[in-house]
Order: sequence, then C-alpha cells, then structure tokens
Amino acid sequence: MAKSKFLAFTIGIFLFGVQASAQQYKHEVGFQSDNDSYLAQGSDRYYTNGLFLNYRFATKNAAHHSGLKKKIVEISAGQMIFNPRSGYRPEPATQDRPFAGYLYVGAAMSWFHTEEHMLKAAVQVGTTGPNALAQDGQELLHETFGFYEPAGWEYQIGNEAAVNASVQYVRLLQRAENAKTDFSFEGYANAGTTFSGAGAGILFRAGNIEQLFNSASYDARIGNDGATPRHELFFYAKPQLNFVAYDATVQGSLFSDNSPVTYGVKPLVFAQQFGVNYSTGRLSLDFNVIFKTKEIKSTASAHQFGSITANYRFN
Repeated sequence: MAKSKFLAFTIGIFLFGVQASAQQYKHEVGFQSDNDSYLAQGSDRYYTNGLFLNYRFATKNAAHHSGLKKKIVEISAGQMIFNPRSGYRPEPATQDRPFAGYLYVGAAMSWFHTEEHMLKAAVQVGTTGPNALAQDGQELLHETFGFYEPAGWEYQIGNEAAVNASVQYVRLLQRAENAKTDFSFEGYANAGTTFSGAGAGILFRAGNIEQLFNSASYDARIGNDGATPRHELFFYAKPQLNFVAYDATVQGSLFSDNSPVTYGVKPLVFAQQFGVNYSTGRLSLDFNVIFKTKEIKSTASAHQFGSITANYRFN
C-alpha cells in the first residue's frame, strides 16, 4: 500500500510538472555572466567580466498584423569590465589594452514574423570611465574569490556619457526535413558614443530545436498567442565577421582626450561561438564559448571567454 501511494504521488508530481510546463508564459527574467575564467585556462585578460540582467514581456496578440507572430519588449542593465593581459598592470608601459568599464541600462523591441525572420531595435544609455564602477566590481570579485589584488585602474579611460543604438536582423535560411538542424543568417549594426560597427554571421543549430519565433536562440519562448513552445536541447555554432568602426573602451572618448592609455582597433575581427542550450517550460539554460581574433593594435593577442545564461518565465 505504501509503495502504491508513493508511486501515485510520484506520478502526480510528474504530471503536475508536465502540466505546469505545458503552457505559454508572457514574462521572463534572466541574467547572463561572461568571464574568461569559465574556460579554465588561468587567463584574466581583455574582456574579463560581464554581468547582465534582463526582463522581457510579450505584448498583446500581434496576429492581426500581417505576418507578425509576436512582439517582445526587453528592459536590461549591464556592466562590462576590461583590463590588459592581467588585472595587475600598475605601469602604463605594460598595459597592452586600457583598463575600462561600461555601465548601462537599455530597452529593446523584437518583431518576430511567421516566416521566421526577426528584427530587433535597441538603445542603451550609461557611462564609461570611473563612473562605470568597473574598478569596484573587479576588486569585489577578486576579493570574494580570493584572487590577486588588481592594480593599474588609475590609468583607466576617462568618464564619458554613453548613448548607443543597435539593430539586428535574423532570417531562417534552411531547415532539414526532420527539423533537427537549421541555418539562419544574422546581421547587426550599432552606432553610438561607445561602440560603432556592423557584422554578419551564420547560426547553425542541431538537436531538438524550435522555430525561431518560439526559440531560446532569440529569447522568444514567451508569447501572448496561446502557442506552447516544445522543449529544446541543441548544440549551436556561429561564425561571424565583425567590422569595428569605434570602441571607446580601447580608443577612449570621441569628444575629449581624457584617457591616459589608448590604442587603435583592428577594423576586422572574426568570432567563432560554440554553445549548448536547454529550455523547458519555465527555464532556459545556456553555456557558450567565444573565440575572437586580435582586436587591438598593440601587443595584445587573440582572446576567448565563456558565457552562462539562465532565464525564468512566469505569468
């Protein structure tokens, strides 16, 4: 009797979990953490840490618009921290990249179409320089985990108000008949006081994948049209060529000469991203690694880092 009750209880919990996940959610909160230490190589250089918080919600049913599947609004905040080959470079002559930080809040809107193409427009406002609190963030991180004490932040790029805008376009190119693999085009352009440039790449996915307008690939598992996304578990790869017109974290301010250490940027940077994503009803988990060719006109070398993302959905 006890075993049968336990079995019934277990089945009940399982069915409740399936039922709880078999619905559509309209809201999503999440975070993303970037760090080169995730690759376990012992490096602490260049783009050394990033932390991003996001809240997204799907607007009211967009189906009455021709071809429009859904619209998603995003509110975000984030901090990016950069340092030379090591966070301990007390002398400017040893700094092959400036110490720098970027702190912002942002908003974005994504339009997803039934023919599986997407347009996203975003704007960010914030600051670079000491006001970005990157020195405080790195010192707190290193103290918390027992790392070395950073040195050299007194030579970081100067304070500058940041206003940046970007657009991204995605279109499905080809999907296999068994719906287990597909290829999509991605292109972007950004312009602002911190970052300006453009890029294009191809996203390849393999595994249990959803259509682009319901996939975690583009933060589209929320909605307001009653459609319930299937569970996803897939590997992905994305080679991308980037044109860099301006990067304030390397070149300093557009409007003033208030940065003691600056360098030029490489105009063309190739990036290769590999990752795996798991998404169920409420939860999405993603881990990926990004390898980049040399970005700076100095003795700096190529760079790589890892990224972890978790999103939780609710009504």
